[in-house]
Formats: sequence, C-alpha cells, structure tokens
Amino acid sequence: MGEIKGKTVAILGDIRHSRVAKSNLYGLTKLGATVRMYAPGTLMPTGLERMGAHICRSREEAVEGADAVMGLRIQLERQHAGNFPSLGEYAKYFGVDGDVLKYAKQNALVMHPGPVNRGVELTSAVIDGQTSVIEDQVLSGIAVRMAILFLLTKEEIA
Repeated sequence: MGEIKGKTVAILGDIRHSRVAKSNLYGLTKLGATVRMYAPGTLMPTGLERMGAHICRSREEAVEGADAVMGLRIQLERQHAGNFPSLGEYAKYFGVDGDVLKYAKQNALVMHPGPVNRGVELTSAVIDGQTSVIEDQVLSGIAVRMAILFLLTKEEIA
C-alpha cells in the first residue's frame, strides 16, 4: 500500500465493540489517512467524528475509492442483545461482498483482524480473493504488537 498519508480506509462492522476499529482510526488518521466507517446504528458509537472518522450512510459510500477495506468481526456472543435482526440480514446490508468491493479502488486491500465469520462480515470470495491480506494481517498481529511494545519501552530498558 505504500505510504499511509493520503490513503482512504473503509472500516465496516461492529465498531461499537471493536478495539481494532478505534485503534486503527486513531493511528491511521495520525498518519494522514482518511477513515470512513459504516455499521448498523446500534453498533456505531457516538463521537467518532471528533476522532476524525467520516461516518457513512451506506456500504457503497464507505467503500467508494477506498485503498483498503476492513471488515470487523460480529461478536456472535453479543447477538442476543438485538443489535441487528439476523446474521443473514447483517450480511446482506452491512457485509462486504464482491459487488460492494467494486466501489473500492481496483487493487484495494481487503483486511479483517480475525477470526472471520465467513459469509457474515465478508463473503468467502472476498476473504480468499487476490487482494486479501487477512492471513498476513492475522499472522503478523502478535509480532507487530510485541515490536511496538518493545519500542515504547526501549528507553526505559537502556
């Protein structure tokens, strides 16, 4: 993807319960990216605009011209809370499929922090697609967090 500055990242899914969404919003905007977010109203916290998010009214608006599209895991353990009617309806109106991905840039990266609920947040075709970096993202996650923690504490050790 190259330099983050000037890129557009779409984040879709359970933003309310996601630490990933909030940390990515903070980090990406600090690096100069535009972050668009889309979720059911019941899964969209208030105040994200103050952190720099562009809240969108549709999947298509969120994904339009995006350099990367990130789906977030629906936390199935929270499904009983009635945040959306059914997983099928969620997938239809809030999930990422090939039709929605056509709104992104041609080689937009597809991301998801894992684990993925196939057919809910993303279709299998999108998960396994040529521009998906989900496997790399999941495999690298622990090492990246360890490196950041090391760098943050490096001066204290030295």
